[in-house]
Amino acid sequence: MDVAIATLVAGVLASVNGSGPRDGTAGRKGLTVTQITLLQGDITKQRVDVVVNAANSSLLGGGGVDGAIHRAGGPEILAECRRLRASHYGGGLAVGRAVATTAGLLPAGHVVHTVGPVHGASGGAGLLASCYRESLRLAVLELGARSVAFPAISTGVYRWPLEDAARIALSAVAEVLAEDPVKAVVGLEVRFVLFGAAAYDVFARVRAELWPVLGPELGPELEEG
Repeated sequence: MDVAIATLVAGVLASVNGSGPRDGTAGRKGLTVTQITLLQGDITKQRVDVVVNAANSSLLGGGGVDGAIHRAGGPEILAECRRLRASHYGGGLAVGRAVATTAGLLPAGHVVHTVGPVHGASGGAGLLASCYRESLRLAVLELGARSVAFPAISTGVYRWPLEDAARIALSAVAEVLAEDPVKAVVGLEVRFVLFGAAAYDVFARVRAELWPVLGPELGPELEEG
């Protein structure tokens, strides 16, 4: 990660007090610009402006996070995905790109669908970073979101090693937070919703490595959703 980006994100996050336990009981002093949270929980239950779906290129549902979002969100999501396939995305959504639909029955405003790469694919790391960048830009700049929930993209059936995926995800989000006009958005929360203790622990450890300047007392809140 670029030193300038790390420094900016450290400054942005320095108003969040305490790394906190997983039960979400840690206190906060308040937020200046943005907050990055790590939660162990169910992404389909997040009350946020945008939920990001780890979709497949067909946009027609699948397994893992994709299947869970379609099941919980109901038929409206699939219907809108079908309309997208019939219009602008006849060949499916490309890897690393993002597109928005209704959230259907989910307690969210929109779903942003993005297609992660299979681990080992040519240029995969750049494409995985693009999933986070494109999704966050779309959510904040086009949909006006102030809270965005991400899964750990490509870490399921696409077999991306969790630690490397966490490093790519957190770095890519930090880069977007440093961009104009995203860095001017007040009260923005980027939430990583992680399935299981193992994923949560890896993301927490990688976060600490990326932003050591914050130390154990400062940094993104770690919670269980």
